[in-house]
Amino acid sequence: MSIEFDAFLKYVNSKKCAVIGMGVSNIPLVDLLLSAGARVSVRDRKEDHDEKVISDFSSRGAELIFGESYLSGLSDMNIIFKTPGMRYDVPELLDAEKNGAIVTTEMEVFLAVCPCKTIGITGSDGKTTTTTIVGELIKKSGRTCYVGGNIGTPLLAKCPEMNADDFAVIELSSFQLMNIKRSTDISIITNITPNHLDVHKSMEEYTVAKKQIFANSKDRVVLNADNESTSDIAKEIPERAIMFSSRKKLSEGYCIEDGFIVRCSEGKSKKILAISDIKIPGMHNVENYMAAIAVTEGLVSDEDIVSVAKEFGGVEHRMELVREIGGVKFYNDSIASSPTRTIAGLRAFNKKVILIAGGYDKNIPFDELGNATQKYVKTLILVGATAEKIRDAVISADGYNPETQPIIMCKTFEESVKVAAEVAEVGDIVTLSPACASFDLFKNFMVRGEKFKELVMKL
Repeated sequence: MSIEFDAFLKYVNSKKCAVIGMGVSNIPLVDLLLSAGARVSVRDRKEDHDEKVISDFSSRGAELIFGESYLSGLSDMNIIFKTPGMRYDVPELLDAEKNGAIVTTEMEVFLAVCPCKTIGITGSDGKTTTTTIVGELIKKSGRTCYVGGNIGTPLLAKCPEMNADDFAVIELSSFQLMNIKRSTDISIITNITPNHLDVHKSMEEYTVAKKQIFANSKDRVVLNADNESTSDIAKEIPERAIMFSSRKKLSEGYCIEDGFIVRCSEGKSKKILAISDIKIPGMHNVENYMAAIAVTEGLVSDEDIVSVAKEFGGVEHRMELVREIGGVKFYNDSIASSPTRTIAGLRAFNKKVILIAGGYDKNIPFDELGNATQKYVKTLILVGATAEKIRDAVISADGYNPETQPIIMCKTFEESVKVAAEVAEVGDIVTLSPACASFDLFKNFMVRGEKFKELVMKL
């Protein structure tokens, strides 16, 4: 156990600690705080929670406040651990801070007490796959690696297992990074495009949140040379930036030459990985490998990189082949919760596809998706809260022809899958790639993807 982690446990002993949100990251946090002797108050707007978890916390002395009054009495707390999706400027949090409370998160505490080197990955698209690849590369090198964060595994409670020579590879969302006072040692920003504007007040605020991943560190930052926002960030930190590009030659950094990912330095290039050796399809995944290779430079051999690329089959809900029925292939790309991510997935196929899209509205424009459907989509099937918004963007796109690209509006998710199967012909590809979050119909993108797979398997 690190001295810093031990000091944290001693500090929270007997302190009044509020934990807001009963999500994946906070349940282990509550358990840890209770074990450390903290006086814990668990709060959540939702009232429906796992009965076993509630019973356990209650029997150990935790206060449970669920429902509309879940933020009441926060000014009496010493420490408040907020859920990542909650803004810091919520009036109840601001009042508590004025009264002397410390407002933080499980992730911010982890970065403060983690005993090993941290590698952070953020971006609008590609975070989870890149995080997983980085973890696989470090593990292949023979090092102990902990992979977690926004990818679904909380890491704070694992600190006692970690040693100084280990690595923690962490996916970080803009919500986790917003107002955070700690950064990872090494970091990647895969790209920055409009996203989560239902929570962030502006694109500028969203970008500032992403930049927090490196704001309080001094080590290297891997950035996408093909993305305007990350290219601008590189100009702010030229001495630390390592660039990658799938579209142009770089004198320094990682790019593509003759079908290989190459490392460029002082005008010379070295072949690292043949694109044909990458098992998971799509140029966006080539970019994910470039970012992962750049951030692990000096840690992983080229032989290990090739080995992982040939073996790694991808992450669930990311262009996952569900099954082939009667010559029609069905893909689950439920992770695609933004237009740019959907477009990247569409480009990975060598033919026009039948696309199922639509979902929760994050106040993101769909103009780019509307234009892309002309090139990549054979039939568009829309469902969910954004169905009409996406339809309007497609109809408004230059060159749209309703005879060559029909749009089918569905009332339910089940209907959308059934219709896709009915219109598909031998040789077609059907892909669920929603371009939106799932919250209008599902708890998260994983539940949405599982439902899609369940429906496909029943066809």
